Amino acid sequence: MGILANKVSLCQFQVMGDIPEGDLFEWSSESLAKNGFTPIDNRAEESSVGWVHLDDMDRSSFDTPRVFWRDKCTVFSLRRDVRKIPSVLFKSELERASREFLAANPTLRRVPKGEKESLREAVRSSLYSKTLPSPATYDVVWDRNRGIVTFSSLSPRAIDTLEALFKETFEGLRLVMIHPFKRAEGVIDEASLPLLAKANGSSADDVISLIKGNLWLGRDFLLWLMYKTMTDSSFYKVNQPGHFMEGEEYVAYLNDRLILKGESEIGVQKITVAGPQDNFEEVRTAVKNGKAISEAAIIFEKEEDQWSLTLKGDLFHFASFKSPAVRIEKDELTDAESEKEAVFYERIYLVEKGLQLFNSLYSVFLRLRLSSQWADELKAINEWTAGGEVNPS
Repeated sequence: MGILANKVSLCQFQVMGDIPEGDLFEWSSESLAKNGFTPIDNRAEESSVGWVHLDDMDRSSFDTPRVFWRDKCTVFSLRRDVRKIPSVLFKSELERASREFLAANPTLRRVPKGEKESLREAVRSSLYSKTLPSPATYDVVWDRNRGIVTFSSLSPRAIDTLEALFKETFEGLRLVMIHPFKRAEGVIDEASLPLLAKANGSSADDVISLIKGNLWLGRDFLLWLMYKTMTDSSFYKVNQPGHFMEGEEYVAYLNDRLILKGESEIGVQKITVAGPQDNFEEVRTAVKNGKAISEAAIIFEKEEDQWSLTLKGDLFHFASFKSPAVRIEKDELTDAESEKEAVFYERIYLVEKGLQLFNSLYSVFLRLRLSSQWADELKAINEWTAGGEVNPS
């Protein structure tokens, strides 16, 4: 589902590099058009990738502001069309072509290696010409003020395609995933940055190393939140910039679906716990046996509004991110284009509010996790996990 849907999967990136001086709209327009999507319906090609309009995957011209320029945001979609040929069909057609070749060359007992490759390409091209490509689109919202790109897919292939095409499209810029450690750098106060650097479990600064070396961030966060859900009031205060005012109260708690992982001699074991929980008893048992919470559903409530998401703790990707319903007041003067823009602004506004609540909750955890008080908190968590009764202060 796209960014305009009530439920969407999201990941975010920081835009790195220097944006050129001058007319930013003109530069963006030319860059996007240069890498606009080209259909392959009438061509025998396997795939095609390019940019299209956010709300119309058949249009790839970016010559007017209304189609991709929305206040502080540049918005567009990544379209990827792929032809897929069943392996059984390809094998059958290749065998048929090989038999025809040998019939036409009776002196040969088998198809020569070079000719075999030519037959493969001919068969593949023939089948491609008879197969319609399957389209897929993924939305991109680039907040130019904050330098953050929000992407509506968690597919590793789609993410790799986005990173490569973005770099090719916008010369001098590249995307860096906002993983748990990078998000931590963005939500803690400047005085705590040395503490975070000291806790960094990675020996290198590349994205993969920072993710793998700091799996403790997501896993400790979800363990702590499970404990707080069962032993505290679940009330927190906004502490990150955004649409809510600092100090406003909200509620956050784990819901009834979690995934735990553990290493063993036979590899990685995964346990899924879903449904109504009795004090998270099954999860606590798994944690006692060495499993770590790697994924969990989180609910945020602010007055009558509710946000829900499934946090993938190792990467801080947000699956099934659900915001309050968009409510747009229309009248007889509202045209279709104006309505589309109004829905976009309201949807992004709601998504940003939900992420502000998440960042505020993550900041609360980090302040505790990086402080001297964490040892006492961890002791209380372990006692509760082991089945003891804990009276929260």
